[in-house]
Amino acid sequence: MPAASKRRMACVSVLMPAYNVERYLADAAASVLRQTYAELELIIADDGSSDGTPAVAERIRAVDPDRVRVLRLQNRGPSAARNAALRLARGEFLALLDSDDMWEPQFLAAQMAAFDAHPQVDLVTGNGRYLGGPFHGQLVRPWPDARPPISLSTIISDQEAVFVMTVFRRRVVESIGGFDERLRGNEDFDYWLRAALAGFRFWRNSEPLSWYRRRADSLSSDGVRMLRGAIQVCLDRRPLFASRPEREVLDRQVEYYRAELEAELARQALAEGNATAGAAALEALQRCRPSWRTAVAAHLARHAWPVLSTLYQMKRAYR
Repeated sequence: MPAASKRRMACVSVLMPAYNVERYLADAAASVLRQTYAELELIIADDGSSDGTPAVAERIRAVDPDRVRVLRLQNRGPSAARNAALRLARGEFLALLDSDDMWEPQFLAAQMAAFDAHPQVDLVTGNGRYLGGPFHGQLVRPWPDARPPISLSTIISDQEAVFVMTVFRRRVVESIGGFDERLRGNEDFDYWLRAALAGFRFWRNSEPLSWYRRRADSLSSDGVRMLRGAIQVCLDRRPLFASRPEREVLDRQVEYYRAELEAELARQALAEGNATAGAAALEALQRCRPSWRTAVAAHLARHAWPVLSTLYQMKRAYR
């Protein structure tokens, strides 16, 4: 038997915020409870759901009351729900799983094996495949993943450097606290940024052992909201970079996000047929990221909107 398997299994607390997910919660919870790494607890934090989520959560708890606990909260967003679960958690390790996603049975075992193999590591981030929709079955991140190792610079410059399905040691929470409850989106990005700033070390397990759902009504599906949130996180945390060489990387990334935001606003305006908003966004994009294509599009938006709208619809249909 390998040495790692002879040691006492460390308890993992799985934090699962849930809001109006009665269709998905049972499958997500079942994927946790069938893990081959059995020393775990599941904490479902119901964030003030108005559908049948509370009843589903109670049925899950009734089936395995020794390992499942349920919190009923007022609606304050995913950060507050995760923090409530954190306060209840007893595990030496904490794992994040959203209530509409799922794990393969060996997910936790693989992440915990990474901690055994790399005892200096504080956070192990995973990988998965898309669940449902047009990209069903496709990889969320590369596998194998040839991107640079995760560092403060890579977290800043690549918002996908760390996957939401991450397991981390309790000492991370004891050092930097919980999730920022002011955020209703990008709270994960903010947390990884703070952990890296505090000197905690990341490891990437690129084997796709989870299933990640992108719903049309989810916070992560709103490009404008996510980009505005990313900009806000960078600006909020900028004072912490006062004497760090990564500050230049942070400032460049803010400019990149601002340009991407204007591009997303332009696409949104084109989809909605809003000529005024489309022209304003394209002109702002031209100031952020000049190009002849954007200049032409901005001119058409002001003077020949039907032409630009038709070209945009043709491009979408082609894609």
